[in-house]
Amino acid sequence: MIYTLRGKTTLTGDNFFVLECAGVGYKVFTNKRTLASLPIEEFLVYCYHYIREDQEDLFGFLDTESLRLFELLNTVSGVGPKTALGVLDLESVPNILAAILEKRADVLSRASGIGKKSAERIILELQAKIALVGSETLMKTADENLEVEEVLVSLGYPRVRARGAVQGLPKDLKNMEERLRRALQDLGR
Repeated sequence: MIYTLRGKTTLTGDNFFVLECAGVGYKVFTNKRTLASLPIEEFLVYCYHYIREDQEDLFGFLDTESLRLFELLNTVSGVGPKTALGVLDLESVPNILAAILEKRADVLSRASGIGKKSAERIILELQAKIALVGSETLMKTADENLEVEEVLVSLGYPRVRARGAVQGLPKDLKNMEERLRRALQDLGR
């Protein structure tokens, strides 16, 4: 079983990158957040080797927290690797864990391929398997970020740019107005 690979990226696609390790290129599927933060120099990837009768894929992440959440999501009935990647693109790993602990199906159902029932199933099956201190505070911040994202979209910014601006906000901003002001500044650059 492959757990880690170390190498350099030689190619990227919409949902994968090719990692060259000792002359061998591995096609590694991942989420958009990981793709956006791939280092230029040599780096380590934590892997999930997905094997089925007719399919064998490699999924990779830059940190063990993302890998662990990906593995947990794949244990949920009806959630496969591609859907799990969609969930990982919603928020940071702590915010997704907070959404599960706070029973926020509305947050999880924003992921592609996840409806209300699937989100509730994820919450039901994973709530006892995870622990996170301060989940209420994280959800409050995540809600404010979502609200800022929606305001930016209503102002005409594409959702991808709005989400990127919100995700890049410093954690020490105290309220929604500060977050919106800073996001608008960052988008204006």
